[in-house]
Amino acid sequence: MLAIISLGMAPALGLMSFFYLKDRITEPLPLIIRTFIYGCLLVFPIMFIQYAFESDQIGNLFVQSFFIVALLEEFFKWFIFLYVIYQHTEFDAHYDGIVYAVAISLGFATVENILYLLANGIEYAVSRALFPVSSHALFGVIMGYYFGKAKMNQQNRLGNIVLALGLPVTLHGIYNFILGFVTDNWALFVVPFMVLLWFFGLHRMKVAIASSS
Repeated sequence: MLAIISLGMAPALGLMSFFYLKDRITEPLPLIIRTFIYGCLLVFPIMFIQYAFESDQIGNLFVQSFFIVALLEEFFKWFIFLYVIYQHTEFDAHYDGIVYAVAISLGFATVENILYLLANGIEYAVSRALFPVSSHALFGVIMGYYFGKAKMNQQNRLGNIVLALGLPVTLHGIYNFILGFVTDNWALFVVPFMVLLWFFGLHRMKVAIASSS
């Protein structure tokens, strides 16, 4: 049990450290921990809603991937950011949006990862770290980038807030659709997608850091 919890938490803590330390003016740890915990707590209502949809066998693979999984999960993360962080005085630079959105996303990914390892076994720890956990972090990067852009540039505030939800939902949906559609040799499709996602996320980080200087 302890090994599973440790391995379930390790990738999220490593990724959180990476994104946190990129911030030239580090954000207060209590607020980051708070947003991380909010992300952890999101797992349970989302799992309940998803279970209800799955029990009723609603929708095909596209609906399941883009709406029941991607939209539901990213909307809750987006809502928590908007409600808890967006108006907070500590959110005062473009890159801050990435730090807090990643904290929410990795909180969610941590609990989801631990539950998955408890149900399926510790042998999945590496693949879970490389794919689901890191993808949640990168969806958080993209969400936070556009929230930061909205906060720092009021000219297109609404459009950027919409993009903060729309782009993560789209990318998350594509990721889930690939996993559901390709049963054999799924890594041949998921690995290139993840490489592109990392490239896109790191580029957004670079832009946000530059504009926060």
